Amino acid sequence: MQTAIGAILGLLIAIVLILKKFNTAYSLILGAVIGGVAGGFALPQTIHYMMEGVKDVIPAIVRILTAGVLSGVLIKTGAASRIALTIAGVMGERKSLVALILSAFLLTAIGVFIDVAVLTVAPIALAVGKRMNYSKMKILIGMIAGGKCGNIISPNPNTIIAAENFQANLSSVMYVNLVPAIVGLIAATGLIYIFTDKGERITSLPEQEDVSGLPSFWRSIAGPAFTVFLLMLRPLAGITVDPLIALPAGGVLGIIVMSRFGMLTESLSYGLEKMSGVAILLIGTGTIAGIIKVSSLKDVILSGLQHLSIGETLVAPVSGALMSAVTASTTAGATLASASFAEVVMASGISAVWGAAMVNSGATVLDHLPHGSFFHVTAGSVEMSLRERLKLIGYESLIGIVLAIATVVCYLVVK
Repeated sequence: MQTAIGAILGLLIAIVLILKKFNTAYSLILGAVIGGVAGGFALPQTIHYMMEGVKDVIPAIVRILTAGVLSGVLIKTGAASRIALTIAGVMGERKSLVALILSAFLLTAIGVFIDVAVLTVAPIALAVGKRMNYSKMKILIGMIAGGKCGNIISPNPNTIIAAENFQANLSSVMYVNLVPAIVGLIAATGLIYIFTDKGERITSLPEQEDVSGLPSFWRSIAGPAFTVFLLMLRPLAGITVDPLIALPAGGVLGIIVMSRFGMLTESLSYGLEKMSGVAILLIGTGTIAGIIKVSSLKDVILSGLQHLSIGETLVAPVSGALMSAVTASTTAGATLASASFAEVVMASGISAVWGAAMVNSGATVLDHLPHGSFFHVTAGSVEMSLRERLKLIGYESLIGIVLAIATVVCYLVVK
Protein backbone atom coordinates (compact mmCIF):
# COMPACT_ATOMS: atom_id res chain seq x y z
CA MET A 1 0.00 0.00 0.00
CA GLN A 2 2.90 2.34 0.72
CA THR A 3 4.11 2.16 -2.87
CA ALA A 4 0.62 3.10 -4.10
CA ILE A 5 0.52 6.10 -1.75
CA GLY A 6 3.96 7.14 -2.98
CA ALA A 7 2.88 6.88 -6.64
CA ILE A 8 -0.26 8.91 -5.93
CA LEU A 9 1.80 11.53 -4.09
CA GLY A 10 4.22 11.73 -7.02
CA LEU A 11 1.34 12.18 -9.47
CA LEU A 12 -0.26 14.87 -7.31
CA ILE A 13 3.01 16.79 -7.05
CA ALA A 14 3.46 16.56 -10.82
CA ILE A 15 -0.10 17.83 -11.36
CA VAL A 16 0.37 20.77 -8.98
CA LEU A 17 3.62 21.75 -10.71
CA ILE A 18 2.01 21.49 -14.15
CA LEU A 19 -0.90 23.66 -12.94
CA LYS A 20 1.67 26.18 -11.72
CA LYS A 21 3.02 26.30 -15.29
CA PHE A 22 6.24 24.45 -14.55
CA ASN A 23 7.74 22.50 -17.44
CA THR A 24 5.66 19.33 -17.83
CA ALA A 25 8.57 16.92 -18.40
CA TYR A 26 10.52 18.21 -15.38
CA SER A 27 7.36 18.11 -13.27
CA LEU A 28 6.82 14.45 -14.14
CA ILE A 29 10.47 13.55 -13.45
CA LEU A 30 10.39 15.25 -10.05
CA GLY A 31 7.08 13.58 -9.29
CA ALA A 32 8.62 10.22 -10.16
CA VAL A 33 11.58 10.78 -7.79
CA ILE A 34 9.36 11.87 -4.91
CA GLY A 35 6.81 9.15 -5.63
CA GLY A 36 9.45 6.41 -5.60
CA VAL A 37 11.15 7.56 -2.40
CA ALA A 38 7.83 8.24 -0.65
CA GLY A 39 6.68 4.79 -1.74
CA GLY A 40 9.49 3.13 0.19
CA PHE A 41 12.06 2.60 -2.56
CA ALA A 42 15.66 3.58 -1.95
CA LEU A 43 16.89 6.44 -4.16
CA PRO A 44 19.11 4.18 -6.35
CA GLN A 45 16.16 1.78 -6.73
CA THR A 46 13.87 4.67 -7.62
CA ILE A 47 16.26 5.86 -10.30
CA HIS A 48 16.50 2.31 -11.67
CA TYR A 49 12.72 2.01 -12.01
CA MET A 50 12.57 5.45 -13.63
CA MET A 51 15.17 4.42 -16.19
CA GLU A 52 13.29 1.19 -16.86
CA GLY A 53 10.20 3.26 -17.54
CA VAL A 54 12.10 5.44 -20.00
CA LYS A 55 13.59 2.35 -21.64
CA ASP A 56 10.07 1.06 -22.30
CA VAL A 57 9.11 4.16 -24.30
CA ILE A 58 12.34 4.52 -26.34
CA PRO A 59 11.10 2.42 -29.32
CA ALA A 60 7.96 4.56 -29.53
CA ILE A 61 10.00 7.76 -29.26
CA VAL A 62 12.13 6.73 -32.26
CA ARG A 63 9.00 5.99 -34.29
CA ILE A 64 7.42 9.28 -33.23
CA LEU A 65 10.51 11.23 -34.32
CA THR A 66 10.33 9.65 -37.78
CA ALA A 67 6.62 10.49 -37.93
CA GLY A 68 7.71 14.11 -38.00
CA VAL A 69 8.71 13.68 -41.66
CA LEU A 70 5.10 13.16 -42.77
CA SER A 71 3.68 15.78 -40.40
CA GLY A 72 6.25 18.38 -41.44
CA VAL A 73 5.64 17.78 -45.15
CA LEU A 74 1.86 18.09 -44.75
CA ILE A 75 2.13 21.44 -42.96
CA LYS A 76 5.05 23.14 -44.70
CA THR A 77 4.07 22.28 -48.27
CA GLY A 78 0.53 23.55 -47.73
CA ALA A 79 -0.92 20.06 -48.25
CA ALA A 80 -2.87 20.21 -44.98
CA SER A 81 -4.35 23.60 -45.91
CA ARG A 82 -5.33 22.35 -49.36
CA ILE A 83 -7.09 19.30 -47.88
CA ALA A 84 -9.06 21.51 -45.47
CA LEU A 85 -9.94 24.04 -48.20
CA THR A 86 -11.09 21.30 -50.57
CA ILE A 87 -13.42 19.77 -47.99
CA ALA A 88 -14.87 23.19 -47.15
CA GLY A 89 -15.36 23.96 -50.85
CA VAL A 90 -17.03 20.64 -51.65
CA MET A 91 -19.42 20.79 -48.68
CA GLY A 92 -20.50 24.39 -49.33
CA GLU A 93 -21.90 26.98 -46.90
CA ARG A 94 -25.03 25.02 -46.00
CA LYS A 95 -22.91 22.21 -44.63
CA SER A 96 -20.05 24.39 -43.48
CA LEU A 97 -20.17 23.11 -39.90
CA VAL A 98 -19.89 19.51 -41.09
CA ALA A 99 -17.00 20.59 -43.31
CA LEU A 100 -15.13 21.94 -40.29
CA ILE A 101 -15.61 18.66 -38.42
CA LEU A 102 -14.50 16.60 -41.41
CA SER A 103 -11.49 18.83 -42.10
CA ALA A 104 -10.14 18.47 -38.56
CA PHE A 105 -11.00 14.76 -38.60
CA LEU A 106 -9.16 14.02 -41.83
CA LEU A 107 -6.08 16.06 -40.94
CA THR A 108 -5.61 14.30 -37.59
CA ALA A 109 -6.46 10.93 -39.13
CA ILE A 110 -3.63 11.24 -41.66
CA GLY A 111 -1.06 12.17 -39.02
CA VAL A 112 -1.28 15.90 -38.24
CA PHE A 113 -1.19 16.80 -34.52
CA ILE A 114 -4.68 17.67 -33.31
CA ASP A 115 -3.62 21.14 -32.14
CA VAL A 116 -1.91 21.80 -35.48
CA ALA A 117 -5.01 20.52 -37.30
CA VAL A 118 -7.18 23.00 -35.40
CA LEU A 119 -4.71 25.82 -36.14
CA THR A 120 -4.75 24.86 -39.84
CA VAL A 121 -8.54 24.77 -40.13
CA ALA A 122 -9.12 27.82 -37.89
CA PRO A 123 -8.68 30.54 -40.57
CA ILE A 124 -11.23 28.77 -42.78
CA ALA A 125 -13.54 28.26 -39.80
CA LEU A 126 -13.34 31.94 -38.83
CA ALA A 127 -14.15 33.07 -42.37
CA VAL A 128 -17.14 30.72 -42.54
CA GLY A 129 -18.25 31.64 -39.05
CA LYS A 130 -18.19 35.38 -39.76
CA ARG A 131 -20.17 34.93 -42.98
CA MET A 132 -22.76 32.65 -41.31
CA ASN A 133 -22.75 34.62 -38.02
CA TYR A 134 -21.70 31.62 -35.91
CA SER A 135 -20.15 32.09 -32.48
CA LYS A 136 -16.51 31.25 -31.82
CA MET A 137 -17.56 28.50 -29.43
CA LYS A 138 -19.67 26.81 -32.09
CA ILE A 139 -16.91 26.60 -34.69
CA LEU A 140 -14.23 25.63 -32.17
CA ILE A 141 -16.19 22.73 -30.65
CA GLY A 142 -16.72 21.42 -34.20
CA MET A 143 -13.00 21.44 -34.97
CA ILE A 144 -12.05 19.90 -31.63
CA ALA A 145 -14.68 17.17 -31.92
CA GLY A 146 -13.54 16.25 -35.42
CA GLY A 147 -9.92 16.24 -34.30
CA LYS A 148 -10.63 13.91 -31.38
CA CYS A 149 -12.40 11.44 -33.69
CA GLY A 150 -9.49 11.45 -36.13
CA ASN A 151 -6.93 11.13 -33.35
CA ILE A 152 -7.98 7.60 -32.34
CA ILE A 153 -7.36 6.21 -35.84
CA SER A 154 -4.25 8.21 -36.72
CA PRO A 155 -0.54 7.34 -36.80
CA ASN A 156 -0.06 10.11 -34.23
CA PRO A 157 2.11 9.75 -31.09
CA ASN A 158 -0.78 8.69 -28.84
CA THR A 159 -1.68 5.74 -31.08
CA ILE A 160 1.96 4.79 -31.66
CA ILE A 161 2.80 4.75 -27.94
CA ALA A 162 -0.34 2.79 -26.98
CA ALA A 163 0.37 0.19 -29.66
CA GLU A 164 4.04 -0.01 -28.65
CA ASN A 165 3.36 -0.50 -24.94
CA PHE A 166 0.82 -3.24 -25.67
CA GLN A 167 3.15 -4.68 -28.34
CA ALA A 168 0.28 -4.49 -30.82
CA ASN A 169 0.38 -3.78 -34.53
CA LEU A 170 -0.19 -0.06 -35.16
CA SER A 171 -2.40 -0.52 -38.23
CA SER A 172 -4.63 -2.96 -36.33
CA VAL A 173 -5.07 -0.50 -33.45
CA MET A 174 -5.99 2.19 -35.96
CA TYR A 175 -8.39 -0.14 -37.80
CA VAL A 176 -10.43 -1.37 -34.82
CA ASN A 177 -11.17 2.21 -33.77
CA LEU A 178 -12.57 3.10 -37.20
CA VAL A 179 -16.19 2.37 -36.27
CA PRO A 180 -15.91 4.28 -32.95
CA ALA A 181 -14.43 7.22 -34.88
CA ILE A 182 -17.43 7.20 -37.24
CA VAL A 183 -19.81 6.99 -34.27
CA GLY A 184 -17.96 9.96 -32.78
CA LEU A 185 -18.32 11.91 -36.03
CA ILE A 186 -22.07 11.32 -36.05
CA ALA A 187 -22.30 12.44 -32.42
CA ALA A 188 -20.13 15.49 -33.15
CA THR A 189 -22.35 16.47 -36.09
CA GLY A 190 -25.45 16.21 -33.92
CA LEU A 191 -23.76 18.14 -31.13
CA ILE A 192 -22.65 21.06 -33.28
CA TYR A 193 -26.15 21.59 -34.71
CA ILE A 194 -27.85 21.59 -31.30
CA PHE A 195 -24.99 23.47 -29.65
CA THR A 196 -26.02 26.89 -28.41
CA ASP A 197 -24.87 29.69 -30.68
CA LYS A 198 -24.54 32.15 -27.83
CA GLY A 199 -21.20 33.68 -27.13
CA GLU A 200 -18.63 35.97 -28.66
CA ARG A 201 -19.03 36.65 -32.37
CA ILE A 202 -16.28 36.90 -34.96
CA THR A 203 -15.52 40.55 -35.62
CA SER A 204 -12.23 40.34 -37.50
CA LEU A 205 -10.41 37.80 -39.61
CA PRO A 206 -6.71 36.84 -39.67
CA GLU A 207 -4.67 37.58 -42.76
CA GLN A 208 -5.73 35.04 -45.34
CA GLU A 209 -3.21 32.57 -46.69
CA ASP A 210 -2.30 32.86 -50.37
CA VAL A 211 -3.82 29.68 -51.78
CA SER A 212 -2.61 30.16 -55.35
CA GLY A 213 0.59 28.22 -54.74
CA LEU A 214 -0.91 25.32 -52.83
CA PRO A 215 -0.61 21.83 -54.33
CA SER A 216 -3.72 20.11 -55.69
CA PHE A 217 -5.87 17.98 -53.40
CA TRP A 218 -4.82 14.70 -55.02
CA ARG A 219 -1.14 15.55 -54.78
CA SER A 220 -1.66 16.65 -51.17
CA ILE A 221 -3.34 13.42 -50.12
CA ALA A 222 -0.85 11.12 -51.90
CA GLY A 223 1.73 10.99 -49.09
CA PRO A 224 -0.61 10.11 -46.20
CA ALA A 225 -2.55 7.70 -48.43
CA PHE A 226 0.72 5.87 -49.20
CA THR A 227 1.52 5.69 -45.46
CA VAL A 228 -1.89 4.20 -44.68
CA PHE A 229 -1.44 1.71 -47.54
CA LEU A 230 1.92 0.57 -46.15
CA LEU A 231 0.54 0.22 -42.62
CA MET A 232 -2.47 -1.75 -43.86
CA LEU A 233 -0.33 -4.31 -45.72
CA ARG A 234 -0.06 -6.43 -42.57
CA PRO A 235 -3.79 -7.03 -41.99
CA LEU A 236 -4.47 -7.19 -45.74
CA ALA A 237 -1.53 -9.23 -47.04
CA GLY A 238 0.51 -10.31 -44.04
CA ILE A 239 3.36 -7.95 -44.97
CA THR A 240 4.65 -5.90 -42.04
CA VAL A 241 5.97 -2.41 -42.73
CA ASP A 242 7.07 -0.76 -39.48
CA PRO A 243 5.82 2.79 -38.81
CA LEU A 244 9.51 3.72 -38.62
CA ILE A 245 9.54 3.20 -42.41
CA ALA A 246 5.92 3.84 -43.40
CA LEU A 247 5.57 7.33 -41.90
CA PRO A 248 8.68 8.96 -43.38
CA ALA A 249 8.09 7.09 -46.65
CA GLY A 250 4.73 8.83 -46.97
CA GLY A 251 6.38 12.18 -46.34
CA VAL A 252 9.08 11.61 -48.95
CA LEU A 253 6.54 10.41 -51.52
CA GLY A 254 4.44 13.50 -50.80
CA ILE A 255 7.42 15.77 -51.51
CA ILE A 256 8.06 13.94 -54.79
CA VAL A 257 4.43 13.94 -55.96
CA MET A 258 3.96 17.63 -55.05
CA SER A 259 7.34 18.54 -56.60
CA ARG A 260 8.33 20.47 -53.47
CA PHE A 261 11.93 19.24 -53.31
CA GLY A 262 13.22 22.59 -52.10
CA MET A 263 10.97 22.38 -49.04
CA LEU A 264 12.27 19.03 -47.79
CA THR A 265 14.81 20.51 -45.35
CA GLU A 266 12.29 23.00 -43.97
CA SER A 267 9.67 20.26 -43.61
CA LEU A 268 12.09 17.97 -41.79
CA SER A 269 13.12 20.74 -39.41
CA TYR A 270 9.52 21.61 -38.62
CA GLY A 271 8.52 17.98 -38.11
CA LEU A 272 11.50 17.29 -35.87
CA GLU A 273 10.77 20.39 -33.80
CA LYS A 274 7.16 19.31 -33.22
CA MET A 275 8.07 15.71 -32.42
CA SER A 276 11.02 16.64 -30.20
CA GLY A 277 8.64 18.29 -27.76
CA VAL A 278 6.57 15.12 -27.66
CA ALA A 279 9.69 12.96 -27.25
CA ILE A 280 10.87 15.01 -24.26
CA LEU A 281 7.40 14.83 -22.74
CA LEU A 282 7.41 11.05 -23.16
CA ILE A 283 10.75 10.77 -21.37
CA GLY A 284 9.24 12.55 -18.38
CA THR A 285 6.12 10.43 -18.66
CA GLY A 286 8.21 7.27 -18.87
CA THR A 287 9.94 8.03 -15.57
CA ILE A 288 6.72 8.27 -13.57
CA ALA A 289 5.21 5.35 -15.51
CA GLY A 290 8.16 3.25 -14.32
CA ILE A 291 7.31 4.07 -10.68
CA ILE A 292 3.58 3.41 -11.19
CA LYS A 293 4.31 0.11 -12.92
CA VAL A 294 6.21 -1.33 -9.92
CA SER A 295 3.88 0.18 -7.32
CA SER A 296 0.65 -1.30 -6.01
CA LEU A 297 -1.36 1.58 -7.49
CA LYS A 298 -2.69 -0.74 -10.19
CA ASP A 299 -4.13 -3.04 -7.53
CA VAL A 300 -5.71 -0.10 -5.70
CA ILE A 301 -7.38 1.14 -8.90
CA LEU A 302 -8.56 -2.35 -9.80
CA SER A 303 -9.99 -2.80 -6.33
CA GLY A 304 -11.75 0.55 -6.62
CA LEU A 305 -13.25 -0.41 -9.97
CA GLN A 306 -14.50 -3.69 -8.50
CA HIS A 307 -16.17 -1.85 -5.61
CA LEU A 308 -17.87 0.35 -8.18
CA SER A 309 -19.00 -2.82 -9.98
CA ILE A 310 -16.98 -1.85 -13.04
CA GLY A 311 -15.67 -4.86 -14.90
CA GLU A 312 -12.08 -5.48 -15.95
CA THR A 313 -13.02 -4.54 -19.51
CA LEU A 314 -13.20 -0.90 -18.45
CA VAL A 315 -9.72 -0.79 -16.90
CA ALA A 316 -8.17 0.26 -20.23
CA PRO A 317 -10.49 3.20 -21.11
CA VAL A 318 -10.84 4.35 -17.49
CA SER A 319 -7.06 4.35 -16.96
CA GLY A 320 -6.64 6.27 -20.23
CA ALA A 321 -9.18 8.85 -19.08
CA LEU A 322 -7.64 9.21 -15.62
CA MET A 323 -4.10 9.59 -16.92
CA SER A 324 -5.19 12.08 -19.58
CA ALA A 325 -6.74 14.13 -16.77
CA VAL A 326 -3.46 14.00 -14.83
CA THR A 327 -1.36 15.19 -17.78
CA ALA A 328 -3.96 17.10 -19.87
CA SER A 329 -2.44 15.36 -22.88
CA THR A 330 -3.64 12.54 -25.12
CA THR A 331 -0.10 11.35 -25.73
CA ALA A 332 1.07 11.48 -22.12
CA GLY A 333 -2.22 10.00 -20.92
CA ALA A 334 -2.00 7.10 -23.37
CA THR A 335 1.65 6.59 -22.37
CA LEU A 336 1.01 6.45 -18.62
CA ALA A 337 -2.07 4.25 -18.96
CA SER A 338 -0.60 1.78 -21.46
CA ALA A 339 2.77 1.52 -19.70
CA SER A 340 1.18 1.03 -16.28
CA PHE A 341 -1.82 -1.16 -17.10
CA ALA A 342 -0.98 -3.12 -20.27
CA GLU A 343 -0.08 -6.29 -18.36
CA VAL A 344 -3.19 -6.06 -16.17
CA VAL A 345 -5.47 -5.47 -19.16
CA MET A 346 -4.06 -8.38 -21.17
CA ALA A 347 -4.08 -10.66 -18.10
CA SER A 348 -7.85 -10.19 -18.00
CA GLY A 349 -8.10 -11.77 -21.45
CA ILE A 350 -8.29 -8.61 -23.57
CA SER A 351 -6.08 -8.71 -26.66
CA ALA A 352 -3.20 -6.30 -27.11
CA VAL A 353 -4.91 -4.58 -30.06
CA TRP A 354 -8.17 -3.92 -28.23
CA GLY A 355 -6.37 -2.95 -25.03
CA ALA A 356 -4.34 -0.32 -26.90
CA ALA A 357 -7.44 0.89 -28.77
CA MET A 358 -9.45 1.33 -25.56
CA VAL A 359 -6.61 3.14 -23.78
CA ASN A 360 -6.24 5.41 -26.82
CA SER A 361 -9.93 6.33 -26.98
CA GLY A 362 -10.08 6.71 -23.20
CA ALA A 363 -7.21 9.20 -23.37
CA THR A 364 -9.44 11.60 -25.35
CA VAL A 365 -11.91 12.02 -22.47
CA LEU A 366 -10.01 14.57 -20.37
CA ASP A 367 -6.95 15.54 -22.44
CA HIS A 368 -8.23 19.11 -22.89
CA LEU A 369 -8.09 20.34 -19.28
CA PRO A 370 -6.68 23.85 -18.62
CA HIS A 371 -3.29 22.71 -17.28
CA GLY A 372 -2.36 21.39 -20.73
CA SER A 373 -1.24 23.21 -23.85
CA PHE A 374 -4.13 22.01 -26.04
CA PHE A 375 -6.64 24.10 -24.06
CA HIS A 376 -4.67 27.30 -24.63
CA VAL A 377 -3.58 26.61 -28.23
CA THR A 378 -7.16 25.99 -29.35
CA ALA A 379 -8.42 29.09 -27.53
CA GLY A 380 -5.76 31.16 -29.27
CA SER A 381 -6.62 29.70 -32.69
CA VAL A 382 -9.91 31.65 -32.72
CA GLU A 383 -8.87 34.40 -30.25
CA MET A 384 -11.34 33.15 -27.66
CA SER A 385 -11.42 34.35 -24.05
CA LEU A 386 -10.47 31.77 -21.42
CA ARG A 387 -13.86 32.21 -19.79
CA GLU A 388 -15.64 31.01 -22.93
CA ARG A 389 -13.01 28.33 -23.55
CA LEU A 390 -13.78 26.83 -20.13
CA LYS A 391 -17.43 26.42 -21.14
CA LEU A 392 -16.42 23.92 -23.85
CA ILE A 393 -14.73 21.41 -21.50
CA GLY A 394 -17.93 19.48 -20.76
CA TYR A 395 -18.78 19.13 -24.46
CA GLU A 396 -15.26 17.98 -25.31
CA SER A 397 -15.44 15.39 -22.56
CA LEU A 398 -18.79 14.20 -23.93
CA ILE A 399 -17.22 13.48 -27.33
CA GLY A 400 -14.36 11.63 -25.63
CA ILE A 401 -16.84 9.57 -23.60
CA VAL A 402 -18.74 8.66 -26.77
CA LEU A 403 -15.48 7.50 -28.40
CA ALA A 404 -14.47 5.46 -25.34
CA ILE A 405 -17.90 3.82 -24.97
CA ALA A 406 -18.06 3.05 -28.70
CA THR A 407 -14.68 1.30 -28.55
CA VAL A 408 -15.76 -0.79 -25.55
CA VAL A 409 -19.03 -1.74 -27.27
CA CYS A 410 -17.20 -2.73 -30.45
CA TYR A 411 -14.84 -4.89 -28.38
CA LEU A 412 -17.74 -6.61 -26.59
CA VAL A 413 -19.46 -7.28 -29.94
CA VAL A 414 -16.48 -8.87 -31.67
CA LYS A 415 -14.75 -10.67 -28.78
